[in-house]
Amino acid sequence: MSNLYLVGTPIGNLEDISLRALRTLREVSLIAAEDTRVTQRLLERYEIQTKLVSFHEYSTPERVEDLLQALENDDIALVTDAGMPGLSDPGFRLIRACIRAGIKVVPIPGPSAAVTALVISGLPTENFLFLGFLSRQKEARRKALTKIAKLPFTLVIYEAPHRVISLLEDVWEILGNRQVVIGRELTKLYEETWRGLVVEAIEHFTDGETRGEFTLVVAGAANVPWDETAVIEALEKERERGVSRKDAAETVAGLSGWRKRDLYNLSLTIDKD
Repeated sequence: MSNLYLVGTPIGNLEDISLRALRTLREVSLIAAEDTRVTQRLLERYEIQTKLVSFHEYSTPERVEDLLQALENDDIALVTDAGMPGLSDPGFRLIRACIRAGIKVVPIPGPSAAVTALVISGLPTENFLFLGFLSRQKEARRKALTKIAKLPFTLVIYEAPHRVISLLEDVWEILGNRQVVIGRELTKLYEETWRGLVVEAIEHFTDGETRGEFTLVVAGAANVPWDETAVIEALEKERERGVSRKDAAETVAGLSGWRKRDLYNLSLTIDKD
């Protein structure tokens, strides 16, 4: 029985590929790619002649069976358009099928947009929750956010450019005005890392650039105690929205790690000033 190699490929910069990954792509008999056109550019860059076949979201069960048959005699590499195959990626189906069939699955580690955005965010990394792509349906997306609203873990979310504003609006309404770091076009020529509060992110990306791949890193519930400046800013933004002093204090308490009573008293001081 042969091996299925899960080969990590660059998320943007084509130089971000390992020597082991290149060797594997040269040595296998076949590469199953999410989009053969994307993978072909990588292969041409490194003069790799291995045969390509597509395996994507709409691939039929028959394609899975064809690949399983091929694996009886030859090694196959599975790649996604960018990053590690199987992570928020249709390759998951082939991986599961190989495991059920007793075929050895061998990881060739590579870049991941989720981990890349997480480590540059400055938010806690000890415990994080990867949500991948949330539902395209607003109601389902909001339900998913509601389920994890009180968890203390840093959240990592993928989103398409044409839905990023809708996602941010749902995050604001369900999770509150949390700290957020947004990576756009990571490792590419026009890479952008944006940091601020959710409301500010909505304003920034409504008026700015929303092309490219987005990875959002959102602070968990009361994950990191805020300093007084951040707390005052959040209270003021809530009050500007017409929220009562009590509700503003409660909302910011859930985000900042401060006690609601202290925030209420601080808001009184702010109004006096």
